Amino acid sequence: MLPLLDVLRLPTTRVLLTTETFASRVLPPVACYFVTAFLVLLPRTQSVRIALWPITAILAFRAATSLDMSMGQPKLAFLDIDLRLSMVCIAARTLEWTVQTKPFVRMARPSSTDVPKQNLVLDAIDLVCNFRGCGWDWSQGMYILPETHPTSSRLAFATSALASGLKHIFLFGTIHFAVKSFSPDTLGSVDGGTIFDDSLPPHLRYLRSSIIATLCAFAVYSLIKANYEIIVVICVLIFRQHPDQCPPLIDSPWRATSLREFWSRRWHQWLRRIFIFLGGKPFSLLFGRIGGVIGTFLASGFIHHLALLPIDPSSEMWRMVLPFGMMGVGMVIERAVAGNKTGGWMGWMWTMCWMVLWGNVMVDGWARAGMLGSPSIVDGATPIRQPIERLVRTFDEYLHAIGRKR
Repeated sequence: MLPLLDVLRLPTTRVLLTTETFASRVLPPVACYFVTAFLVLLPRTQSVRIALWPITAILAFRAATSLDMSMGQPKLAFLDIDLRLSMVCIAARTLEWTVQTKPFVRMARPSSTDVPKQNLVLDAIDLVCNFRGCGWDWSQGMYILPETHPTSSRLAFATSALASGLKHIFLFGTIHFAVKSFSPDTLGSVDGGTIFDDSLPPHLRYLRSSIIATLCAFAVYSLIKANYEIIVVICVLIFRQHPDQCPPLIDSPWRATSLREFWSRRWHQWLRRIFIFLGGKPFSLLFGRIGGVIGTFLASGFIHHLALLPIDPSSEMWRMVLPFGMMGVGMVIERAVAGNKTGGWMGWMWTMCWMVLWGNVMVDGWARAGMLGSPSIVDGATPIRQPIERLVRTFDEYLHAIGRKR
């Protein structure tokens, strides 16, 4: 009993990442995660899941708040963000599985030659890793993007995905370094700083900040795309998954002609289920469909705020909750004005203007927390760094020159 109480005891200080601290802080909530996933596949296990969830939540909270993944190096603070998000996902997903009354059902395998034999252990592993629910009964109705890689063979599919992943890793590093080059000592550092330059007149100030926000959006897109493509290669080649089990995650969000299309089809749906469960469903019970839409985005904003706390405990919640919440408000306005007919160039203009408007607030929150100061893949690549720095510096000096003439 005493060792169990020691495991559950909430720490008062953070400890550095070691093999021992990883085993004692991270593995326990992950083990509970797997056990709950296994139990939700079986009938008449809800009472066990109810008893297990508080332990899982405490262990997840303990891991998220007590382990320093950066090992005292501020430039590696993004690892603490990854840990915090992982533990939030574990707590949220196991809570949803706890209140589930009927067992989840994995649908038939994608290939017609496969025999849909049930293997509870493999199904539990798939459930743990499958955030979108591809192939599960609880994700029916979710839009699946059309495949863009060749599916003639696993090797052809994996080769195409690997090439895409490497390309987007390079794009992320290049764009990220360009963002940091706007102000290396403030927003481009781990100490953080605003994207709004008060020395510029308002129209140039917001032009500059909107360019930074747009570049950040493309950097996030490239990072998500790269990470997913590399994961897909591993799943297909090593774990022998069928390409149909790894549909595309994100689809040219800059082409969206409505906010609804952007968030429901073109942006990634990785955490969609969690946001709906934590915010959409409770708010829909209180305020109907409109409440469900806005509640989903408020939950997203709150979780994004939690992710920033490891690197900036003083980060203000409204800097994430407001811009994400306004995405829900925008979708409500869009439906009230145009129904489901938003589209064309006017729909594209509306979507991009709304995204850039509130994207300024969102990215400024990231910059102030020091999130943009994390290392980039091109930081040590001098031949690439120099032209990027020169281009950004020249553009920034041009803006300031125009501002001084007014």
